[in-house]
Amino acid sequence: MNAMHVASAMLDAGMIEYALIVDGEGSRYTQEVTLERLRRPDATAADVFAEFASLTLGSGAAAMVLSRTDKHPEAHRIVGGIARAASQHNLLCVGSLDRMTTDTAGLLSAGLDLAEAAWIDALKSFDWSAGADWYILHQVSKVHTTMLCARLGIDPAKAPLTFPHYGNVGPAAVPITLASVQDQIVRGQRVFCMGIGSGLNTSLTEIVW
Repeated sequence: MNAMHVASAMLDAGMIEYALIVDGEGSRYTQEVTLERLRRPDATAADVFAEFASLTLGSGAAAMVLSRTDKHPEAHRIVGGIARAASQHNLLCVGSLDRMTTDTAGLLSAGLDLAEAAWIDALKSFDWSAGADWYILHQVSKVHTTMLCARLGIDPAKAPLTFPHYGNVGPAAVPITLASVQDQIVRGQRVFCMGIGSGLNTSLTEIVW
């Protein structure tokens, strides 16, 4: 979603005519070395709790092509979006290819606070108070999605889920979830996308289908 914002700005400025955005996520190696580490005799319950989130990751990829509306008036339109950060929470989730440690409770709490703050800012900048037809949210867990919808006043029926099938696919989760319902979205409907990443960072984008 950050790439969508950057590419949109470059397109609006006339710097490029097309942008190809690609993301790929592979969790197998990280999960294999995590399981190997946690099965050692010296592994503790604290180690399991700290690294459990690694075992919920998924693998997947997504790509999209962006261009200007005047070149492709028939295409779905990115209306705009915002991004916010709460970098004081940068140690709540720290990861590398070999290991990821997560304070799951702390990350959930801080992530919800950041999402709400970004949502309030978006309501001031965009006409989002009327709501959307679809909400494509970052896919982490049932608890996260339920609490996020409650905090932002989102109808859960409008927020499709893919984590039960694919796990947490990170940055690829939003486009994968969007693709899973693309045949159900009616032309002209408003689609709000929200991505949340460790750091903490969040991005919100509106697409008119």
